[in-house]
Amino acid sequence: MIPESPFVAVVLTLNEIRNIDACLEGLSLVASEVLVIDSGSTDGTVERARALGATVVHHAFTTHAEQWTYGLGLVASGDWVIALDADQRVTSELAGDLLRIAKSAGPEIEGIFVNRLHVFRGTPLRHGGLFPKWMLKVFRRGTGFTDPRELLDFRFYVKGATAKATGLLIEANQNEREISFWIEKHNRFSDKQAREEDSRSRESAWSVRPSPFGHPDQRILWLKDRWYRAPLYVRPFVYFLYRYLLRLGFLDGKQGFVFHVLQAFWYRLLVDIKLDELRSRSRSNLSDPA
Repeated sequence: MIPESPFVAVVLTLNEIRNIDACLEGLSLVASEVLVIDSGSTDGTVERARALGATVVHHAFTTHAEQWTYGLGLVASGDWVIALDADQRVTSELAGDLLRIAKSAGPEIEGIFVNRLHVFRGTPLRHGGLFPKWMLKVFRRGTGFTDPRELLDFRFYVKGATAKATGLLIEANQNEREISFWIEKHNRFSDKQAREEDSRSRESAWSVRPSPFGHPDQRILWLKDRWYRAPLYVRPFVYFLYRYLLRLGFLDGKQGFVFHVLQAFWYRLLVDIKLDELRSRSRSNLSDPA
């Protein structure tokens, strides 16, 4: 850790023994303190995190938004907060860039977008519209907030201006080298995604204004508005073709093919099926006088 650094990091964990070393070693390049919020690991994650110098606090998991709100509320020092999942790693280039931005940024800058490179089962995914991927992961202490309605497709928000860091944030979940882990995780995720989208269909307000010309999160929300209006069962096919063919996802080879079939088609189709089930149950309940 860097004692004089203005950055404090918060990391969420649950059975991350395969990922925690890389995450905390990367944060040691930029953070003065690391706070790990663990939701019940049984694989040695807690012991390893403490051995690497992190402070570990247990908190039962309900939603990502609530877990992050709890964790951020514990940060009592530092000017800036870095909020990471355990499978994300700060590179030395990103660490240096963040320190430079923190030193020069005016008070109007409340957040910093970082460029994530997703590594899937050992293969960096640089095509398919997955890279560059700008994510707001750094913000001034006390300014970052979450939207409790986001059950899965979760992001941080700030009200002030933002900057961009050019160094890479590497996301490489070592647990996903076993494809059964990925499938089981995304089966659970599809439940939350369907519930969130069902709720959003009745609630159109977002935490920031969607815009095709705004910052990265505003553009994503603008696209999500249009995705929600697209017909179920058709949109997974269109999405897969867009990612894999039009955005050249096939250039990432075998693992790129596996990723796009599973994430852009199978997962999105599973969400549509579960969303259709939710809406069918809602219509049935409304039509049942009992």
